[in-house]
Amino acid sequence: MGRGRPLGSGIRQNVIEILYFMKSGYGYEIYKVYREIFPKVTMRVIYYHLRKGLAIEEFAIDKIKKEKGDYSWGGEAEKIYYKLGNNAKAMINSDVKNYFDKKKK
Repeated sequence: MGRGRPLGSGIRQNVIEILYFMKSGYGYEIYKVYREIFPKVTMRVIYYHLRKGLAIEEFAIDKIKKEKGDYSWGGEAEKIYYKLGNNAKAMINSDVKNYFDKKKK
């Protein structure tokens, strides 16, 4: 067995499942859905897994939008929208499917 941490992650797999149904979403939006379905995680760990997923091509950047608003850090926010990448393998988690089925109604 190789050294270091294993490549797979339960949290990242859950994010893949969420993006499978969302098609595209930005970090905070993904975080909010994750918190409704799965045990609590920090926003920081979601952003870590999004960056890691980009590096191993489980996620890809769909688009980057700059939105104007009244934010604590200024008048503009940059939202990076993610989509599934070439190496993502969705397993269709029933909890995630049920969540999005309820949202459609």
